[in-house]
Amino acid sequence: MPLPSVTGFRSTILPAATLLLLGTAGCAVGPDYEAPEFAAPDAWENAAAADMADTNAVLVTWWTAFNDTLLNNLMAEADDGNLDLVQAVGRLKEARAFRQIAGGDYWPQVGLDGGFTRSEASENGSFGGLVGAGAPNPSSNWEFGLGASWELDVFGRVRRSVEAASAQVDASREDYRDVLVSLYADIATTYVSIRSLQTRLEFARNNVDSQRETMEVVMAREDAGLVSMLDVTRARSNLANTEATIPQLETRLEIERNLLALLLGKAPGAYDRRLAAPTTVGMPDYEVIVDLPANMLRRRPDVRRSERNLAAQTARIGVATADLYPSFSLAGVLSLEATDFNDLSKSGSLGWTLAPGVRWNLFAGGKIRGQIKVEEARTEQALAAYEQTVLRALGEVENALVAVRQEEMRLGSLQTAVEASQQSVELVHTQYIEGLTDFQNYLDAQRDLFLQQDQMAASMGQVFTNLANLNRALGGGWSLDDPDPDLPVTAEDMASAGGGEADSATTEEVN
Repeated sequence: MPLPSVTGFRSTILPAATLLLLGTAGCAVGPDYEAPEFAAPDAWENAAAADMADTNAVLVTWWTAFNDTLLNNLMAEADDGNLDLVQAVGRLKEARAFRQIAGGDYWPQVGLDGGFTRSEASENGSFGGLVGAGAPNPSSNWEFGLGASWELDVFGRVRRSVEAASAQVDASREDYRDVLVSLYADIATTYVSIRSLQTRLEFARNNVDSQRETMEVVMAREDAGLVSMLDVTRARSNLANTEATIPQLETRLEIERNLLALLLGKAPGAYDRRLAAPTTVGMPDYEVIVDLPANMLRRRPDVRRSERNLAAQTARIGVATADLYPSFSLAGVLSLEATDFNDLSKSGSLGWTLAPGVRWNLFAGGKIRGQIKVEEARTEQALAAYEQTVLRALGEVENALVAVRQEEMRLGSLQTAVEASQQSVELVHTQYIEGLTDFQNYLDAQRDLFLQQDQMAASMGQVFTNLANLNRALGGGWSLDDPDPDLPVTAEDMASAGGGEADSATTEEVN
């Protein structure tokens, strides 16, 4: 079917399109965003930071320094199993979709419609007399139309909307990274807690065995009339107190194992077999790298996310401000209409409409300026939130530095105390057998040994927990070179850079 002539349509639409393109080169109203400058301190206040700088440290995979194969394997499984990460990926996809929606306003909105009608007028009805002699009754009508509308972005409403949406994509990406940083730290602390509880349970069971043997010896001595029943009751009480700690530790151990399964997206008990054999996490083979505060702030995902939220909110001021100015649009329809389908190819079937338009809300009762003030107030809140996030980040690192160093010192003292308590138990046992001391001193020595061993195991776990928290505070666990999770470059990325995408279904999508 040959196309009808569209010379008249082309002669009218081309000048209008030229004006349209010139109009889209206008200015974007509202403030241009500038990243806030925060005067970060030149160095950390805590003196422990000076001892922790080490160029061999790997902040991206900091947990590998523990030299624990199972921990490394669990970290590798976290990316695929954790449901918080799945939600973060979903939020990132959502933000990218919103950016695609905002970018779509750059381009004409084109629609195609068509239809066929067949009707017959009643001879006795109000339209019956209008049917002339020889006029077809019933009659048919074929109609096809291609319509387009295009808003000129003269004052930058669309550009500011895309700017806000793009910044929100960046914020969602940093949200994913923040979830990743916290996830790795949570897995490490939970794993260390499990190992610490297993060590404490081992100490408790060993002491129960030792104290049960002591009670049997005392009962035998009481039967022989060498000691009083008071020694037996004291031994039984000491044993029962130690036994009472085991159910509590086992409960906490089960909770931690279930928490680890949850972090990895598994059902409770999924990792019990792999964690069944107790082991001690080794001390890391490097000191934690502690970079300058300014560098830390540049890599903390929560700080980066807060800055991107501020950028998005600043752009929304421009979106609201654009409503103070007129908006220009261009709409057009190219149509074919005929009573016979075969006549659609004839030039007489062509019709077109061109409708440039302008809309200017001259008076809205102060609503537009009120909305601008709303966005400005939200921007002030976003700036305050950014500054608060920066201060919180600095404080978390300082607190983590203190916790790491002080707990290491405490662990050293507890290790010395355990060695001394073990020697004390051996000495007082010999003295008791030889009748050089009473039984109470022996019980006190056993009780002190168990207490010191339990505190030492808990302190060792706390040292690793503090190290994990320090790496969390430093933003460890990700790299700028990491690609977006499960998100290849798509058409919406092209749209945000000035490209477009058709919304109609392709043949492949339909099939």
